[in-house]
Amino acid sequence: MKLFEHGVYLVNGDRLVEDGPEAKEQIRSLTGKTVDQSEAAKGTIAYGILEAHNTSGNMEELQIRFDKLTSHDITYVGIIQTARASGLEKFPIPYVLTNCHNSLCAVGGTINEDDHMFGLTCAKKYGGIYVPPHQAVIHQFAREMLSGGGKMILGSDSHTRYGALGTMAMGEGGPELVKQLLNKTYDIKMPGVVGVYMTGAPRKGVGPQDIALAIIGEVFDRGYVKNKVMEFVGPGVTNLSVDYRIGVDVMTTETTCLSSIWRTDDKVREYYDIHGRVEEYRELNPADVAYYDGMIEINLDEIKPMIAMPFHPSNTYTIEELNANLMDILDDCEKRAKVSLDGQVEFTLKDKVRNGRLYVDQGIIAGCAGGGYENITDAADILRGTSIGADEFTLSVYPASTPIYMQLVKNGCVADLMETGAIVKTAFCGPCFGAGDTPSNNGFSIRHSTRNFPNREGSKLQNGQISSVALMDARSIAATAANKGYLTAATDLDVNYTKPKYFFDSTIYKNRVFDSHGVADPSVEIKFGPNIKDWPAMSPLPENLVLKVVSEIHDPVTTTDELIPSGETSSYRSNPLGLAEFTLSRKDPEYVGRAKEVQKAQKALEAGACAGEALPELKEIMRTIKGEFPDVGHGNFGVGSTIFAVKPGDGSAREQAASCQKVLGGWANIANEYATKRYRSNLINWGMLPFLIPAGDLPFANGDYLFIPGIRDLIAKGASEIPAYVVKDQKLQLFTLQMGELTDDEKDIILKGCLINYYKG
Repeated sequence: MKLFEHGVYLVNGDRLVEDGPEAKEQIRSLTGKTVDQSEAAKGTIAYGILEAHNTSGNMEELQIRFDKLTSHDITYVGIIQTARASGLEKFPIPYVLTNCHNSLCAVGGTINEDDHMFGLTCAKKYGGIYVPPHQAVIHQFAREMLSGGGKMILGSDSHTRYGALGTMAMGEGGPELVKQLLNKTYDIKMPGVVGVYMTGAPRKGVGPQDIALAIIGEVFDRGYVKNKVMEFVGPGVTNLSVDYRIGVDVMTTETTCLSSIWRTDDKVREYYDIHGRVEEYRELNPADVAYYDGMIEINLDEIKPMIAMPFHPSNTYTIEELNANLMDILDDCEKRAKVSLDGQVEFTLKDKVRNGRLYVDQGIIAGCAGGGYENITDAADILRGTSIGADEFTLSVYPASTPIYMQLVKNGCVADLMETGAIVKTAFCGPCFGAGDTPSNNGFSIRHSTRNFPNREGSKLQNGQISSVALMDARSIAATAANKGYLTAATDLDVNYTKPKYFFDSTIYKNRVFDSHGVADPSVEIKFGPNIKDWPAMSPLPENLVLKVVSEIHDPVTTTDELIPSGETSSYRSNPLGLAEFTLSRKDPEYVGRAKEVQKAQKALEAGACAGEALPELKEIMRTIKGEFPDVGHGNFGVGSTIFAVKPGDGSAREQAASCQKVLGGWANIANEYATKRYRSNLINWGMLPFLIPAGDLPFANGDYLFIPGIRDLIAKGASEIPAYVVKDQKLQLFTLQMGELTDDEKDIILKGCLINYYKG
């Protein structure tokens, strides 16, 4: 695999010319034409789709209207509640509400099914589509029923990626969907486009997760595609089945790219035809000369079975390399764990080594990445006639949709799998976020799913529990299962892959999915369970701001799972105050108490009382501030909390990573950089200041108070540098906070306190 240091021209779809002094002459010799870089940049597939959906008239400052929206049952309640508070009357574009995260309805009494009934009644009232639990995971339903060539889809799940089908899709926090529901736009600068040029074909036994992990391992740490669009081109694309392309595409989220798109061909046409929607097919190819801001060149012939060891999808090795250097790599995992787990529990995988081989406790093939038809049929071919054994090792398989499940039943693959001791379950995202198949303490799971962050499999550090996940392809998971839990690459086995044809039967959807066909029925009463709560009132940004640092995180990257845990907390995502109690619970269990203590001061101010009486330590802080800023006082300042993290926001799109801080009185995050565009957007949409500070020595520490004079005026003026003070030892110590560029709407949202206030006017 090669990452180009400069921009690259793709000529005639099969020739790469790196930008440089000789580039234009080379292109002239190949095409007989003189090339202009800015014009060639318009030749990418991504540019054409973005241009078709941009409403601003300016391709540098995009205002995107999406064709369709999709959410699942962890996010849609909050989105619809926010939109309702902002004046929602009907869904202006198709909006699909799937139920694939809280579908077990096993935690918290009635509250999960209450959310589902809320979703069904909202689909009826506002004119949406409702997919009941166990029918399909969000992204498989979108592939089967929503995707379309040249279309754009926005989803409130980070793995909203349908590029392999010619659909540019983006996963964002809920407030961005609220904007679309209120006929507003998705506003971004024109993103860079990085080509992924593929040649060759995968060797037998290599699957899409192997290709995806190889890419993630190369680009993540470098930030090579961060907030850019990945565009898959080259002759190697033709050598991948559509299921393979989908399996690679969904994992592009783990590179931190903004979106993805692929060139399409007759295989994609056939996919649409199989699903009864051939009219949605559109042939997509880059222009004869297309310019890319970067290029990843991959020879698929060279990809080997891969494994991403705990605790990140970018911690990649070939399985061959792992087996050859087992103890050294396990030692490195222990060192990484000390950083990821903050030393809260002892972690080792060395006790999994038996007779020089790595033994795993569990295999999972599931969800939007692993639950595809071809992954499971190939796994069945590997396992047919074998046994997973009667020891610790278990294997669970979750087809991504009921139509896939039905076909696997009809062609015998389900029977083949179950005969080995594997369990075949319904469509469910639980294993991907800690709500299904949690391993035993010290257990080690290999999964064809999307993420392996700490605790994402369901263990709880605060309870002294730890298990871990490595990501692998379904084929090597099946090979490991065939060897009764001993780590094995699929290429080590000689298997006849039968590749049974897929027949899509939409009958189950016709029988069970509610589709309003865009017709709203205002007479429908929305069903509210007792756990579904409105958002609390949120104050506008004050003239001057006093912040207390209540958490300090120095991990290289902080995921949204660490900011607000997944798993059992998902049952409370319709209850802002209830969910907020879990904020940073796995990373900094003292955070909630500290934040709520500071919040007392702001609540006192809002009630017309004295902030210092509610928070006595504030009295000395205010005396120090007033010594240099005597005009600061009741009516022109606010009090809140902030956290520092080196690089927060990797992972899920869930808005609650930001909104929970806001609910607890948070006014800002301070970071060296933000891991994703979507997390920064979530902060802004909840009225929080996304401050930046250069890497190096911090001028403040956890527990310190900060004073930011004139913050409201500075935000309104679009200041890029914000003077601030550490209030300590009866002195004000000056330092500078930085603020990345804000759009006019983003400034207004922050000034008004949150998106809800912004739409209320």
